Amino acid sequence: MSPPVIPKRSVRLAAVGDLLLTGGPKGGVYPRDPALIAPEVRRVLAASDVVFGNLECTLPGDGRTIATEPRVIATPELVRAVRLAGFTVVTLANNHAFDCFEPGFLQLRTLLDDIGLRHFGAGMDLDEATAPAVLEVNGLRLAFLGAADEQSGVTQFAAPDRPGVAPLDMDRLVRQVQELRTRVHHVIVSVHWGEERFLVPSPAQIEMAHALVDAGASLVLGHHPHVLQGLELRGKRAIVYSLGNFFADEVPFSNGDAVRWGRSGRTGCILEARLTDDGTVETRQRATYDPGDLVGLDHGTWGRRRLEKVRRAVAHGVTPARYRREHLWVKTIKPLVLHLRWSSLKKLRLHHFRKAWQRVFKRRG
Repeated sequence: MSPPVIPKRSVRLAAVGDLLLTGGPKGGVYPRDPALIAPEVRRVLAASDVVFGNLECTLPGDGRTIATEPRVIATPELVRAVRLAGFTVVTLANNHAFDCFEPGFLQLRTLLDDIGLRHFGAGMDLDEATAPAVLEVNGLRLAFLGAADEQSGVTQFAAPDRPGVAPLDMDRLVRQVQELRTRVHHVIVSVHWGEERFLVPSPAQIEMAHALVDAGASLVLGHHPHVLQGLELRGKRAIVYSLGNFFADEVPFSNGDAVRWGRSGRTGCILEARLTDDGTVETRQRATYDPGDLVGLDHGTWGRRRLEKVRRAVAHGVTPARYRREHLWVKTIKPLVLHLRWSSLKKLRLHHFRKAWQRVFKRRG
């Protein structure tokens, strides 16, 4: 008689990207529905044991703000709505957590604690900022770590005697993953990195993600580009280089202008992962779309095609030359196409693009 099959213990995790919430234009009416998400998305999140996102905003604090723009400042009502939408854990390791200095961060942290929304990735000193959030769900222990790359524009990194965001220190992160892996079933690393609006990660990001997975991370979840980047499976583990925007509020400037999002910036995804007690990870992605009121599932073909496109880009390999082409497109050609009138565009000649290409090569060494 064969021994009985013991079912695996498992945790269902739903992960999304940037929760970019600003409270709307100054003096205007906030357009977003207070529920934030459509019923179909609420059902997906409710079917998960853990729901993760990058809470990329702060609260007003004492009214002081950093000098640089854009600044992403939400309201307490919006943060409470995130919890009511089903989120259970968020990273604060991003470049907007200290847009209102320490008072704004403390107001946000206090509110998160009050409403029971777990957080990690920033703190009142380096030890607190780099400490994992450990959750025990269905008999499994999950540890979440967060870090932000210096190039993402963080204005205040944590230090032994200073509040701030956890820095992306690969030596420290690898050691933490290795140590935590001896005490928990799964380590999830959330990294704020990459170039905004790029559809591919850099070769350096890929190398870092592989190092984290090889150290024992079950999932590496990327954000900051505000657009989707590809899913990569590495053995039993998974990497998503950017989950894109989930909430895509327009971010106002003091001059009345705003950061606005097109189709790419309003398309994100829900990564659904099943984490088991033997260390395996099963994943699938659902495209989402934020029209500005309620985030819903993308039932058309655009989101699905975009997920497949960015997945193929990673699978084919991102060489330095491929990354330079992406840099040229996003930083030079696309802005010209979007902002110049046709009367100016028709004056462009091949040598203009050749000079731009040469500047990219020179900049990248």
